[in-house]
Amino acid sequence: MKELLTYVAKNLVDHPDQVSVTEHIGDGETALELRVASEDMGKVIGRQGRIAKWIRVLMRSAGQRQGTRVSVEITD
Repeated sequence: MKELLTYVAKNLVDHPDQVSVTEHIGDGETALELRVASEDMGKVIGRQGRIAKWIRVLMRSAGQRQGTRVSVEITD
């Protein structure tokens, strides 16, 4: 999960070296925290949050395939 989110985020931003993903695994749920440079927040969130929604849907779908719930939080 962490690797997929890292790959997607690094391909969206201008500063891929500043992308970090923290994974917190709980009871049947995985929480992912995505950190990017403040200049890249707009690229990760997108207009009206469309890209952020797409990222969350993608990660939720990948989690379903593995039988776990996934949530994504985007911070700078």
